[in-house]
Amino acid sequence: MRIVPALCAALAVASCGSSPALLPNATLQLTPLLAYTTEQIYGAGLAGVLIYVVYDPLAPNWNIEEKVLNEDTYALSMKAKSFRTGGDGESMQILKRRALSLQRERGYTSYKILDFSEGIESSTPFTHRFSEGTIQLVRAGGAPKR
Repeated sequence: MRIVPALCAALAVASCGSSPALLPNATLQLTPLLAYTTEQIYGAGLAGVLIYVVYDPLAPNWNIEEKVLNEDTYALSMKAKSFRTGGDGESMQILKRRALSLQRERGYTSYKILDFSEGIESSTPFTHRFSEGTIQLVRAGGAPKR
């Protein structure tokens, strides 16, 4: 729930002009024509924190939940973060990458994609792109291990 801290920061920025001054009444004079008050600097800092909390550029674009259905079959559920630049068509690539990783970790020779779907989930306050897939790991000769 990163939205709650973001809303608190937005309220703090909005209340800067309407509440008694909590900051010293100082001015930072950068050039003879350019100066910023303490409140302006504080407001810009809070706005930066708010943007970072909502956008979070270092967070992965997709969160993946993996569920083992049986010894060689896995269900993968992926959900994209709300604010990102691009990446809308990469969910199949992520599914294949994870399937290949599971194949190698478990000593199988290949995998099959049994099911795949993607769409948009409408939720408040933001929508999220989601994708779901089921993969089955396959042993040599094409028969899954039983």
